[in-house]
Amino acid sequence: MTRIAGLHTLPLRADLPRPWGPDVPYHHVIACTLVLDDGRTGTGFSWTPSIGAAAVAALLDHDVAAFVKGLPPHPEVVWDHLWRHLREAGGGGVTTMAMAAVDIALWDLRASAGGLGLADAIGRRRDTVPVYASGVNRHYPLHELVEQARRWIGYPAVKIKVGRDDDVERVAAVREVLGPGTLLMVDANQRWDLFRARAMIRELEPFGLTWVEEPLPADDLDGLRRLRASVDVPIAAGESLYTIHDFRRLLDAVDVVQPNVVRVGGITPLLRIAELARIQGVPTFPHLLPDLSAQLALALPLPCMVEDVEDASLAALGLLDGPPPVELGPGGARVGAHLGHGLRFASLRQIPRASHSRPPAVRVSLPLEGR
Repeated sequence: MTRIAGLHTLPLRADLPRPWGPDVPYHHVIACTLVLDDGRTGTGFSWTPSIGAAAVAALLDHDVAAFVKGLPPHPEVVWDHLWRHLREAGGGGVTTMAMAAVDIALWDLRASAGGLGLADAIGRRRDTVPVYASGVNRHYPLHELVEQARRWIGYPAVKIKVGRDDDVERVAAVREVLGPGTLLMVDANQRWDLFRARAMIRELEPFGLTWVEEPLPADDLDGLRRLRASVDVPIAAGESLYTIHDFRRLLDAVDVVQPNVVRVGGITPLLRIAELARIQGVPTFPHLLPDLSAQLALALPLPCMVEDVEDASLAALGLLDGPPPVELGPGGARVGAHLGHGLRFASLRQIPRASHSRPPAVRVSLPLEGR
């Protein structure tokens, strides 16, 4: 039986052409190559827009690599074994973010071995999925926010950030630019308490909101339930949660769940979360990372949309080698004719593809001049 022979990591950093604020000027990606004893390789990755990348890389290099060596390349089997092994380091966060790199690589191997793209290996349910334009724009002055909204005309849906004193003026301006036919969502990123959330949602409701995202701290499930029961606008959350147990408790508190494929530990747990949500009739909208999330969305059990944050996909950041696996735009997201997930990181050419030893990680910065 084929076994896992080695794991290589390569930390990358890509500058954001549109910084997410003064504290988030770039994204970290820990690219991962998983090598089997027959020489085949799969590509995975972990990701964080701000902190924790060094800790994730260290966990992969010093604990995960040794543990997965010798295991069969079965995503679900490896995930369950690795989850039990890493629990001592924490039940989520750095641990699940490290696990994602291995799990994504194993799904890449599984799909490629079957001669399939990832969506078809999971079980494709649709050929395209709607894309909503999104931006991390809370720090934009009003005129920049309006200009950004104009760039998004033609998309079926748009999401902007809220959590300022002038939210009503900003949402009104964006609604005027988009017109009544575009779905409009707002994202508070956990900036309100229950009292403030109720008041702000009532003030913003006349602008026809499709949902309000993360209105309260992510772990305030009781507050989310009380909020949902007291307002008429749907509530979305989940990007800041890490385990299926978190999502099981979240499902009766929200209308849309938004797992991030890296934060929850990879494709295996995201599919488990989506099935759990399906049982309760709650749609799963994957959070960020559209290069991979769009492929998953094609196979999810309930209809959904894919978020495309302006200039922040792996392809837009210049991290990928070759054509991007997903085409994103106002007309929706479509996948190309590739095997596996089609994500090949530019600097992974430096890693010996059939080596069974684990070299030290190399830090690479990819400048994005002219972007």
